[in-house]
Amino acid sequence: MIESVDHPRHYTQGGIECIDAIRASMSPSGFADYCKGNIVKYLWRYRDKGGIEDLKKARWYLDALIKHAEEHGTPREGTNG
Repeated sequence: MIESVDHPRHYTQGGIECIDAIRASMSPSGFADYCKGNIVKYLWRYRDKGGIEDLKKARWYLDALIKHAEEHGTPREGTNG
């Protein structure tokens, strides 16, 4: 995948990707919500800003959310899990 979507250099410092630091700073449900918010953001704006690249970013976050749900289950509304 293109660098600006999958593992862009500007999101990695000291061998740690920003997404991994974000995940570590949140509860499992918080990280799921973070992914969901980014999916909505990129879908919302793709026609007016990023075009196909924003669709690919939305897909990247959807794939991350699917992997997260497979590993942690699907959190229910109003829970911290």
